[in-house]
Amino acid sequence: MKMITKALAATCLVLGSMGVQAQELKIGYVNLDKVLRDASPAKAAQAKLESEFGRREKDLVELEQRLKSASDKFEKDALTLSESERNRRQRDLVEQDRELQRKRREFQEDLNQRKNEELSTVLDRANRVVKQIFEQDKYDLILQEAVFVAPRIDITEKVIRALNSGSVK
Repeated sequence: MKMITKALAATCLVLGSMGVQAQELKIGYVNLDKVLRDASPAKAAQAKLESEFGRREKDLVELEQRLKSASDKFEKDALTLSESERNRRQRDLVEQDRELQRKRREFQEDLNQRKNEELSTVLDRANRVVKQIFEQDKYDLILQEAVFVAPRIDITEKVIRALNSGSVK
């Protein structure tokens, strides 16, 4: 009987200490999508990309509209054109379309490369802020992906405020 009492007491002590340890564990969560959408550096990077690529995008839209207009005109005039003129204009349209597709591909590749560069810069800053918060507030774990998160451990707004204030070491 004495042995059972000792074992029960030891179990209570172990379970009690586990409860204390669980309360001391400090966990945080950062919604990285929200940081990349709402933080000032992310917005500045987006604005920079828009100013850098806006003109090229507008030129592509204009080129596409001109090609569509020329194609519509060709469709309308096709019955009255001679065979050789119809073939020439059709080749011109195909060549213009090929050129448009090439320019669109180049634009998309350049845009993606610049987006990745800008995103990388913002992510580096965000990670430095998260590390700074981790160390200052003595967190045991900070997650960036989770299925469900309680609002009390969500530190996303704190990260955004720190990024916006520029207080990154």
